[in-house]
Amino acid sequence: MKPASELSPEFALLGLLENHPMHGYELHQLLNTDLGHVWRISQSQAYNILTRLERQGFISGETQSQDNRPARKVLHLTHKGSLRFREWLLAPAGSSARAIRVEFITRLYFTAHDPEVTQALIDRQIDAVNNGVKRLQRALDALPPGQPFNRMSLELRLRQMEPILDWLHEMKTKEKSQNKR
Repeated sequence: MKPASELSPEFALLGLLENHPMHGYELHQLLNTDLGHVWRISQSQAYNILTRLERQGFISGETQSQDNRPARKVLHLTHKGSLRFREWLLAPAGSSARAIRVEFITRLYFTAHDPEVTQALIDRQIDAVNNGVKRLQRALDALPPGQPFNRMSLELRLRQMEPILDWLHEMKTKEKSQNKR
C-alpha cells in the first residue's frame, strides 16, 4: 500500500465517495468541477485509479441497471477506504510547493465544512513547512564548497517556502475571522 503522503488523486476520489456513492463518470466530473485546477486527470486515469482502489478493497462497486441505457457501476467507500481517507486527510502535506498546491488544497476542500479541523490542518501544515525549511537550511549549511548548482537548488527551494508560509498564515487568519461571524 502506498504511503498516505504521496501525491495522488486517489485521496480526492475517496473523499468524494465519502460524501455519497457515485459512478465513475460522475466522480470524474465532480473532481473536474470542484478541483480541476488542482487535479488534472483524464477519465481513463480516473477509471484506472478507481479499479485499483476497488481491487485494494478501499471502494466497492454495485452494478445498477438503467431503463433504456447500459448498466452502470455505482461506487461506495468501504470502511477500509474511509479509514485510509481519514488518515490522509488529517496528516499535513509535504513541505514542497507542489505538495501545498495539490495535497494541502485538496485537504482544505474536504475540511471546509469543519472550521476546527481546518484550523488544526493549517497549524499542522505550518509546522510541516517550518520543519522543511529547517531541513533545507541545514542541507544548505552543510553543502561543501564547489557545488554551485546544488546551492542554487536549495536556495530556490528555501525562497519558495517564504511566500508559502506567508500564505498559510493568511489562511489561518482568514479562517479565524470567518469563523467569528
